[in-house]
Amino acid sequence: MNVNGFSSLETEYIRKHHRHQRNENQCSSSLVKHIKAPVHLVWSLVRRFDQPQKYKPFISRCVVQGNLEIGSLREVDVKSGLPATTSTERLEILDDEEHILSIRIVGGDHRLRNYSSIISVHPEVIHGRPGTLVIESFVVDVPEGNTDDETCYFVEALIKCNLKSLADVSERLAVQDRTEPIDHM
Repeated sequence: MNVNGFSSLETEYIRKHHRHQRNENQCSSSLVKHIKAPVHLVWSLVRRFDQPQKYKPFISRCVVQGNLEIGSLREVDVKSGLPATTSTERLEILDDEEHILSIRIVGGDHRLRNYSSIISVHPEVIHGRPGTLVIESFVVDVPEGNTDDETCYFVEALIKCNLKSLADVSERLAVQDRTEPIDHM
């Protein structure tokens, strides 16, 4: 583990896939989740720019304008309890070979200005079975009246909830799929 608590492999993936241009008065962070489900299954949920509510618990509805391609916009309705009701997001990257999805928030009634995130999905072995390493990183403006730490803590809490839900949904589907141990394949 390095000083940030990441393994050398995690650090390498972050360095390779999670580059953000961080400006003054912005905070940024990367989070990691190990999921006991094969990468193809996890990616099938993550890549659905048009259906984030499949695993993101704070989203009640999503409508995509246009085809599912780079530059597509989605209008997301947020469930009550959060300091927002809508978010307009643009698809920046959708790479099915490298398993990378990136979005940028371009509007909505919330305080996340200049927010951009990247999520990457990588195969790994967990207890002898196919698993997935998921890394999500972000950069966002620090709102006036908030500190870097407060802003990062808030966004990290949302992402942690999303990643936990992604793990729960993926692992439930993997059990139904009855994925065989890697040494039996």
